[in-house]
Amino acid sequence: MSDIKIKIVKTKSELKNFIKFPWKIYQDYPHWVPPLIYDRVKLFNKEKNPFFLHAEMELFLAERNGELVGRIAAIKNDLHNQYHNDKVGFFGFFESINDQNVANELFDTAKEWLKSKNCDAMRGPANPSSNDEYGMLLEGFDDEPRILMPYNPEYYLELCENYGLMKAKDLNAYKLESDRVLSADKIGRIAEAAQRRSGLKISELNMKNFNSELDKVKYVYNKAWAPNWGFIPMTEPEIDAMAKDLKPLAEPSLVLFGEIEGKLVGFALVLLDYNQIFKSMNGKLLPFGFLKLFTHKKKITWSRIITLGIIPEFQKKGLDAVFYWEIVNRARKLGIMLGEASWVLEDNDMMNRGAVAMKGSVYKRYRIYQVSI
Repeated sequence: MSDIKIKIVKTKSELKNFIKFPWKIYQDYPHWVPPLIYDRVKLFNKEKNPFFLHAEMELFLAERNGELVGRIAAIKNDLHNQYHNDKVGFFGFFESINDQNVANELFDTAKEWLKSKNCDAMRGPANPSSNDEYGMLLEGFDDEPRILMPYNPEYYLELCENYGLMKAKDLNAYKLESDRVLSADKIGRIAEAAQRRSGLKISELNMKNFNSELDKVKYVYNKAWAPNWGFIPMTEPEIDAMAKDLKPLAEPSLVLFGEIEGKLVGFALVLLDYNQIFKSMNGKLLPFGFLKLFTHKKKITWSRIITLGIIPEFQKKGLDAVFYWEIVNRARKLGIMLGEASWVLEDNDMMNRGAVAMKGSVYKRYRIYQVSI
């Protein structure tokens, strides 16, 4: 009989233990960036997080001899299943000591919960969906994650694969260096020719008209990314909530819209890598975290291209090159010479070719696992 006990998170105290458990796992991992506890509490709030308007989530803790040894979330996303016409459930927020028995109990628990919800497959990690932190770090353990990207010990891969989880898809993260990008004659020529041919005009985020600018994001987002594997549409309340969270971190010159003859055709969201500040905050926003966000901003050396989307009828016309060229030059003016383009599906040929054309290199990879139920 197993000495591992799994319990459902029900109380505020248990939720606190769930949220803070990673500090035990990562105490000897110098590249881990602690999440903001405030954000995690908000994420798991079923009354306030609009994700729960179309999804269910159960949180589980694993104990051995009264000591916490692991955690996992089981997630049923009705919007995903409606959109893809399938019955896939998800696991997320997985953390475990290096013990296969603990991992097996956690995966079994999540799988059984999903089975009770009529799911026929379990995929993950999704924290809590593909619109959030997504994937298990596969390569690139010797570097901090960029903002809103996951990090995990390398032994997690073995725990997953020994359990029987199989690769569903890999995700690429490209390192972009401004000097190399700007020396890539091909991408510059493509960008110039595409802009001249199309008449594409790039504008940046107008913070004074934030709500109307947000309407533009809503128009482009679900149109541009709809064809991608694993895509889940973002609802208006989710986009509103995301915008509220990211607004204090937004650098207007790196949030770009593209129009042709007055018609909105593309959008790019680039964030400065605030993980370089969050790391020293150790999960605490108060009392001095807010000050660090502003006083330490000039120390940031990386940015992350989170989304760059062109609506389908304007794709394959080189417009993405115009956006990339703008992003690199604008970031350079801010003193940001390094960028990450992530994540990119391994079989998204158009985006992968674009990153390679900019002399970008895959420096990190992430894996999405799946197992039948």
